[in-house]
Amino acid sequence: MLTFERTSPESTGIPTDSILRFTRRLREKQIPMHSFLLAKRDKICFEGYYSPCRADTPHRMFSISKSFTAVAIFLLAEEKLLSLDNPIISHFPEKLPKKVHPWIASMTIRDMLMMRSCHASTTYKLDMASDWVESYFTTPPTHPAGTLFHYDTSAAHTLCALVEKLAGMDMLDYLKEKLSPLGLSSGSYMLKDPFGISMGGSGLVALPMDLLKFGYFLLCRGNVCGVQLLPASYLDLAVSNLTATCMTAPIPGEAQGYGMQFWRGQKDNYLCYGMGGQFIIVFPDYDLICVTTADTQSVAGGNQQIYDALYEEILPHIQDSPLPETQETRLLLSRTMDSLRLEPLPCTALSETVRKIIPIINGRTYRVQAGSAAFENFCLRFDTENTVSGSPAGGSLSFVCKGQACHVTFGIGRMRTGDFPLYHMHYAASGAWLSDGTFRIYAHIIDSSVGSVQFQLSFQENSLTVFLRKKEESLFGEFEGHLYCTCDMP
Repeated sequence: MLTFERTSPESTGIPTDSILRFTRRLREKQIPMHSFLLAKRDKICFEGYYSPCRADTPHRMFSISKSFTAVAIFLLAEEKLLSLDNPIISHFPEKLPKKVHPWIASMTIRDMLMMRSCHASTTYKLDMASDWVESYFTTPPTHPAGTLFHYDTSAAHTLCALVEKLAGMDMLDYLKEKLSPLGLSSGSYMLKDPFGISMGGSGLVALPMDLLKFGYFLLCRGNVCGVQLLPASYLDLAVSNLTATCMTAPIPGEAQGYGMQFWRGQKDNYLCYGMGGQFIIVFPDYDLICVTTADTQSVAGGNQQIYDALYEEILPHIQDSPLPETQETRLLLSRTMDSLRLEPLPCTALSETVRKIIPIINGRTYRVQAGSAAFENFCLRFDTENTVSGSPAGGSLSFVCKGQACHVTFGIGRMRTGDFPLYHMHYAASGAWLSDGTFRIYAHIIDSSVGSVQFQLSFQENSLTVFLRKKEESLFGEFEGHLYCTCDMP
């Protein structure tokens, strides 16, 4: 069973100061990091979790799922249960329309792995209530397969369905069995589509350590604990530059090319990529594996900020030999690991207007008059006994939505955690008064979904205007838009 040795950065040739600069830089750029792990081969030199995230906190890994799906396909190919050059329609006769478009008929498993399918976007998102796999064969194609790169999550989802059809079990269970020396966590799982198929394009929920183990499997070209789990030739091909991505890439980090469900990086490296800053970044020349989990969805260019911090603050400073270390560097590193946290909203001194308004609005119920049939009322309460320098240390926002009484607690200058109403997902939230006299609440969702829900509250004499915004792939749709509320109290 794979185990990692914990050691100091200096013993692997990485100066502690470079890691401190990396964490400091991302904090200053306000990147909501959840974890950061760094290993030289089988030696972990940094393992940090941003409170309230912990080592045992399951995390949605989004499109890193695609890389897991690719490895499952390779394992089936090695078992001779499929060929990469098989037309995909040969495996799903029951899903085909009466007349199959010739571009779909000619599309191979290899085309799909390379994101060179005949679809320019994810097919099942056109109608998520209909069979997701069937949509891959019935949606009209946009171009011949094998020609152009277009990011198509339904390709990976259909390949996952193929794995489960041929293996006779859930895809992740198949991988855990075939890659057993990795020791992937027993609690890791895949979310499923409405028809019971694992979401092989985006559904992996796992621990950051699972990603590090998978990265080690990649770095070692399939050889783990002396066992060749998959012939190296599959992985060598998968992480090579097979397809140009520059036409569709929004940032430089995604413009370096694509292999087979793996991305090429800017420093002759490769990576597994998941929305929001979920990364396994492998540098073969350095024997280095970097894992991050985060939520960059609300930060323009946030993924590139993570890449740049790694490429500029750590990579250039790695040495071939161990470096001298001191008690001071060990202490600094320990303090940094202990201090990592999701940063609360910044607090500013309360204006005299805000100080006057707090006692008036505290505990008042405002009834929704316009904007949404789902919400009925809102009530903002601040702590009266728990204060810091005379100001509330936190509070709660209560509201009725879809007939349910809901509460979101928040800290001020700190985070408070709970289960987000309606969805029962873990969150961490903070609140702050803004310069224009409005109150903002920012709730980080950290669960089988990763994202955020924000509230901005503007109080007038006897009314409240609420602006709601969510950043999440498919849920929390209620928390979008504007609501106008009134209060009957004088």
